[in-house]
Amino acid sequence: MRITGITTHVVGTPWRNLTYVLVHTDEGLTGVGETRMLGHTDALLGYLREAEVNHIAGSDPFAVEDLVRRMKYGDFGRAGEIVMSGIAVVETACWDIKGKALGVPVWQLLGGRVTDRVKAYANGWYTTERTPEAYHKAAREVVARGYRALKIDPFGNGHLELDAERSRYAVALIEAVRDAIGPDTELMVEMHGRFSPATAVRLARELAPFRPAWLEEPVPPENLKALKKVADTVELPIATGERIHDRIEFRELFESQAADVIQPDLGHIGGILEARKLAATAETHYVTVAPHNVGGSVLTAASLQLGACTPNFRILEHFNDFADAEITGIVRGAPRVDPETGCFAISHAPGLGVELDVDAAAEFPQQRARFDLWAEGWERRAPK
Repeated sequence: MRITGITTHVVGTPWRNLTYVLVHTDEGLTGVGETRMLGHTDALLGYLREAEVNHIAGSDPFAVEDLVRRMKYGDFGRAGEIVMSGIAVVETACWDIKGKALGVPVWQLLGGRVTDRVKAYANGWYTTERTPEAYHKAAREVVARGYRALKIDPFGNGHLELDAERSRYAVALIEAVRDAIGPDTELMVEMHGRFSPATAVRLARELAPFRPAWLEEPVPPENLKALKKVADTVELPIATGERIHDRIEFRELFESQAADVIQPDLGHIGGILEARKLAATAETHYVTVAPHNVGGSVLTAASLQLGACTPNFRILEHFNDFADAEITGIVRGAPRVDPETGCFAISHAPGLGVELDVDAAAEFPQQRARFDLWAEGWERRAPK
């Protein structure tokens, strides 16, 4: 079996574009992969056009390791977000082909499953008025849909510092959410790399009474010593990793013991097997895995393949019940959260267990998506 070529399909919303890649073979099997780029969709498409000629066409889709190695190192330049995302969509599609050809789900090819369900946490649910009352109501609706965990960034457009008034307001939002969801639902606090270590530590202490499940990206991701300063000072678990695009770059993070939870994005870190290798390394450092998952249903399905076979997999982020829920219809077999358990069931269908409906995807053409976390009102995900 050989790859004959790829086709790309961009699904657009005002705040995000989702890029789907179909990998075609000479035996008629097609696999699908997905990633979400912020402001770099056209750059990704340009890279994929070159990679199709240089690396992808003519390759054996079963030889995933070889294809990834050639795409990562064959152009000599250091692979960053765009290259690793391009690798990810093609790699994921190759696993989809491989599973379909053998009649088994991808997790069966990665060692077999260790669980039959993966807990979900909701994100994108707070696109409402930014008040304690509105957030209380929205959070109750999340729990009513069966979720046992949810995440929120309550800090507005805070950057490095947050004054006393805005700090009190952020705490009031978290207090309202905790009151709405009760003591047993997990509440993750997102900081989006906003703060200096001193500010992050202060806010962590002010939020501690509401028992966050983790504190996510408390400082910008470039300086791991700053992250360690926070981790060594606060008692809350620290989560990070969505903006690290190569599993090798996690080495220093593990050595510093500055994170309790890592959050690789399968659509940015080179795909399913790269994430599985990273998870195995995390396991040796007693670190759990909770992938960043702000894409659509194909990326969710790929992340669930990882979750099925990974002993230290903790929980999976899910946007599509709340933000852009209408795009779920472009994927047949889209994973759903069971309202009785708050979990995704593990699919036993061959490959990823999902199919892209190209005609339905065409109803959502690429947009000039804009998402600025430093802008006032970013949380509404409705850019002007």
